[in-house]
Amino acid sequence: MGTSRFAKGRPLQGLSSRRPPQSGRKFTSQAVEELIQRVKAHIADPYLAWMFENCYPNTLDTTVHVSATNGKPDTFIITGDIDAMWLRDSSCQVWPYLPLAKDDSDLRRMFCGLIGRQSRCILIDPYANAFLPDPQATKPLKWAVDDLTEMRAGVAERKWEVDSLCFCIRLAHGYWRATGDVSPFTAEWARAMHLVVDTFREQQRKKGPGSYHFQRRTEVPTDTQMLDGYGNPARPVGLIYSMFRPSDDACLYSLSVPENFFALVSLRQLSNMAATVLHDDAFATECQSLASEIEASLSIYARNRATESGEIWAYEVDGFDNQVLMDDANLPSLLGLPYLGCCTADNPIYRKTRSRILSPANPYFFKGSAAEGVGGPHIGQDMIWPMSIIMRALTSSEESEIGQCLRWLANTDAQTGFIHEAFHKNNAAQFTRPWFAWANSLFGELIVKLSQERPQLLKGNFNDSVKRS
Repeated sequence: MGTSRFAKGRPLQGLSSRRPPQSGRKFTSQAVEELIQRVKAHIADPYLAWMFENCYPNTLDTTVHVSATNGKPDTFIITGDIDAMWLRDSSCQVWPYLPLAKDDSDLRRMFCGLIGRQSRCILIDPYANAFLPDPQATKPLKWAVDDLTEMRAGVAERKWEVDSLCFCIRLAHGYWRATGDVSPFTAEWARAMHLVVDTFREQQRKKGPGSYHFQRRTEVPTDTQMLDGYGNPARPVGLIYSMFRPSDDACLYSLSVPENFFALVSLRQLSNMAATVLHDDAFATECQSLASEIEASLSIYARNRATESGEIWAYEVDGFDNQVLMDDANLPSLLGLPYLGCCTADNPIYRKTRSRILSPANPYFFKGSAAEGVGGPHIGQDMIWPMSIIMRALTSSEESEIGQCLRWLANTDAQTGFIHEAFHKNNAAQFTRPWFAWANSLFGELIVKLSQERPQLLKGNFNDSVKRS
C-alpha cells in the first residue's frame, strides 16, 4: 500500500472507507463520485487519499435532506452533530460541489432547494443564525430555550451575525455563476434579499439601536451581550454592527472588520444579480450605494498603523479608536479575506496582517508539538482549529507552506479520517466535534484545488525539506 509522506507514523493497513454504505447515504451525486475517483488517482500519499475520500462527500453522505415544498425542491442541511441548519455552515458545506452542478441535475435540485429554504429562513427572521427542520416548530436548541430575545417559530438560535446573510448571497451568486440557472431566484428570494439589505441598514444604527437585542442566562460571557443585549457602544460610522462572531461568540466591539469586508463583497454580488437576474435597477443601485459606504468607512476605521509590522487590519473596532488586534479561525476571518474575494492574497496590508495572525502576536495563535494554527475563544486556550490550517493553505502561494499544512492536517485527524472542529496543540487525540461537516467539506475543497492547480504537491513532488510535525 506504500508509505505516507504526509501522515508520519500513521498505520496504512486497513484504511477502509469511513463513508456510510450506499444504502445509508442521504444524497448521492454521480459527478461527485466521479470526481473523487479522478482526484484520488493523482494522490500519491495513501493516507491523504483516504482522508479525501472520507471528507469530500461527507456533507452529502450525512447531512443533506432533500424534499419538496409546494412542488419545489426543499433542502435542509444539518451541521453534523447538531440537528439544526446554520445559514453559514449550510452554504459552506455545499460550496465545493458548485463547479459540478452545471452537469449534474441532482446537484442543481439540491442547490435550488437550499437557496429556497435559506430564503424562507431569512423571511422568518433575518437576525437568526440557525433554524429548525420544521419551520413551525417552537422549541429552539436546548441552550437557547431561555434566551432573552424575540424568538420565532422555526428558529433554532438567534445570534445576529452579519455573515449569516452574506453566505446566503455568496451561495446564490456562486450557483448562478456556475450554472446560469435562474430558477431559484423567485419573488420569494427577491423579498428575502430586500430584507437582507434592510437589516444591514438597520444595523448601521444611524437611527438608534434597532430592533435586535440578545441576552442569555449563562456562565459563559461570550454567549451573551452587554447593555441590555445591544452590545458595547460603537459610533455609527457606516459599518454594520454585529453582535456575534462567526464562532457564535459575542463580539467585544460591535464593528467586525472581516464581517464588513464580506458584506461589501456580498452587496456587490447582490447588485449584479439584482440588475441582471431580477432586472431591478433601483435595488441594484441601493446595494452598490451601501457597499460603497462600507468600503469608505473600512478605509478609515479598519486599519491599525501602530504595530511593528506596519499597517494592518484590526479584527474588531468601535469607531472610537478602540480596536481588537487578533483573529479567530471561523470564517469570515482576516486570514480568509482572499478566499472570500475581499482582497487579493498579495495585498500589502493583508500580507502584514497575515504575518501577525500567524505569530504569537495573535493571542489565539497556538503552536505545539502536534501543529500550529489559529483557534479562538469558542473552545479556549491551546485548541487549534484545522479550519485555520486549511485556510492558511488555501491563501498561500508557497508550496513549502502548503505542504506543511497538509502534514499537519494528516497528522491531527486522530486517525479518524475526518477533520474536527478543534484539537489540542500538543495532542490531536484531544479534539472537539467528531462530526463537523463544514470542516470536512473545506478540506475536500483544498485537495480538489491542489489537484487542479498544484498537482505536484499531491503526487509527492513537494519540498521535502519542510519541517515535519
